[in-house]
Amino acid sequence: MSITEKAKEYHNKMFPNSESELSKTDPEFIELFNNFAFDEVVNQDALDDKTRFMAILAILLGCQGADEFRVMLPAALNLGVTPVEVKEIVYQATAYLGIGRVYPFFKITNEVFKEKGISLPLPPQSSTTRENRREAGTQAQTDIFGDGMKDFWRSGSEESRHINCWLAANCFGDYYTRGGLDYKQREMITFCFLAAQGGCEPQLISHAAGNIKIGNDKSFLIKIISQCLPYIGYPRSLNALRCVNEAAKQKEV
Repeated sequence: MSITEKAKEYHNKMFPNSESELSKTDPEFIELFNNFAFDEVVNQDALDDKTRFMAILAILLGCQGADEFRVMLPAALNLGVTPVEVKEIVYQATAYLGIGRVYPFFKITNEVFKEKGISLPLPPQSSTTRENRREAGTQAQTDIFGDGMKDFWRSGSEESRHINCWLAANCFGDYYTRGGLDYKQREMITFCFLAAQGGCEPQLISHAAGNIKIGNDKSFLIKIISQCLPYIGYPRSLNALRCVNEAAKQKEV
């Protein structure tokens, strides 16, 4: 196989002294994939490994890449993503993917942590109560998206208003207010969840705008799309790029 030295070096950084089973059964594919993903892609942008792997874990949750998640989780831990950060990515995914799609990733994460000798449960990260979660969630929405979100929780028709209230109290109040990740990291992983699952372009545009507003600018989001492309393919990556361009255009108006 003609795998580049840079690809070999990065692969060894992720998986010290380890080789993919596919290198035996599908050597031509491994040459193509490793040279692209672990040389061309990782050397495209000056993105730190920790951010790269937080995005990869989130994108694999979003696209339901459970087998690849199992492979990449030890690499993420090797390259600086902490156990708490991993768990927070998995927890927050539930708000955007639903427990039906996230539950298998709890099992994988817990199995990998056990193999790594990481004790569970991890330290609690919740910062809200049942009494203040809606208010705290509304504050998080306002901090990220602007003052227009202050009364969003009570907007909409009477028959569906409870869903907007849940969005504030549950999605933002229960998850975004937790420790372990800051707003910029949480918006970045949300962008990945939405980009990877597809069919969420209106929400993806909104969260691209939220990312841009809090400092994850257009250039950063394009770096994230670029690093995730090997894991979700070109169609969803190009859709995500279109949504970022649309969000940036709206900001200019």
